[in-house]
Amino acid sequence: MIGNLMFLAFSVICLIYYKIYSPDSAISKILEISAYACEFGGFAMLLWGDWLVSSSIRFRNIMKLFFSLYIALESVMMILELNSYKFDFYKPYSLVLAITHAVVSGLVCLTFLQLDPDNKKLEITVILCTAIIFVGMLGNIMGLRIYFSIMINAIAYAVLFYLLRRLVLRDEMEVDCHGDRARVAEYKSTFFDE
Repeated sequence: MIGNLMFLAFSVICLIYYKIYSPDSAISKILEISAYACEFGGFAMLLWGDWLVSSSIRFRNIMKLFFSLYIALESVMMILELNSYKFDFYKPYSLVLAITHAVVSGLVCLTFLQLDPDNKKLEITVILCTAIIFVGMLGNIMGLRIYFSIMINAIAYAVLFYLLRRLVLRDEMEVDCHGDRARVAEYKSTFFDE
């Protein structure tokens, strides 16, 4: 959740950066340094969270793999978004890029249903967050760069992890992890007591 909030800060800084960019401006340099700090801090937190999930939650290999690949995809897109490296194939205003980004992000979000497949509250949470992700495509219609989609993803995943945490703390969702104690039911009968 914290990593995604840092990505949200990254996106807001990028928004300001592109509005006031000047190659000779000290403010542009400060904003660029701040954006990199939020970006790398966000990835550090996200990678740490990914490692914690991968090492503690049993099974759910599809969710773990997709989330790890999603982190790699976001890192490439965020680096390209800061114009650190210019590539002809990367079109930050591309409708295809915005749609692909939203579809991939939405599919990754849907894999979190594996945590507790028959839990209605989890289903509602994942559907809500997937809908938020698809709102990110609207940025392209408004003529914004792909960072708008990245910002919406950060909001959606921060909401997802907040609500997941809340479901677990309220015992409304149960996730089996390594080290869980087995629940043993003991039955006592008085039939043979006499």
